Amino acid sequence: MTKKLTVQKVLRALKKQYPKAKCTLDWQTPLELLVATILAAQCTDERVNKVGKTLFQKYRKPQDYLAVTQKELEKDIHSCGTYHMKAKAIRQTCNTILKKYNGKVPRTMEDMLTLRGVGRKTAAVVLGTAFGVVEGIPIDTHNIRLLHRLGLTKEEAQGRIELDMMQQTPKKDWLTLSHLMVAHGRAICHARKPECSKCVFAHTCPSSLVREK
Repeated sequence: MTKKLTVQKVLRALKKQYPKAKCTLDWQTPLELLVATILAAQCTDERVNKVGKTLFQKYRKPQDYLAVTQKELEKDIHSCGTYHMKAKAIRQTCNTILKKYNGKVPRTMEDMLTLRGVGRKTAAVVLGTAFGVVEGIPIDTHNIRLLHRLGLTKEEAQGRIELDMMQQTPKKDWLTLSHLMVAHGRAICHARKPECSKCVFAHTCPSSLVREK
């Protein structure tokens, strides 16, 4: 009978496989990371990084995003998709940062969630990556897919999945768990055709296509 996988077992195995797993968005300042994370919604990090190369040369401060028209910013981020919504979110976020936080990206989950276009996932990424402040686990589509396949959670709602994993995972590994799920999801555990034969959990994952009977 196959032993149930635990978060601790998954962490140990994936840390060995992806020792350099980290946020794959390119950034130099907390504001750049915040904007990049907003742009990354329903878009690949690769595409966001490509756009960011020129975007972050043009827009260096919150004021810069407000100094141009909505249409100009939309044009600059067009290839990231849903550009109207994202441009509006970025501009409103920058306005809030200027008015409420003295032009600085806030450093608490409570304050981050006051920003337009920022949910717990985006907030957790920025806080953990830019400031080393761990207040949550970034739960994205890779995380949800893998956590379900590995049998680590039965929850369906994003918020409840995060809470479940926070209870199972040492706080020091909250951000690491998310990065490892993303790395494994991109490399092996694809959405449509997971490469189970190459997976370190091939014979222990409850969803594996090659698990021994």
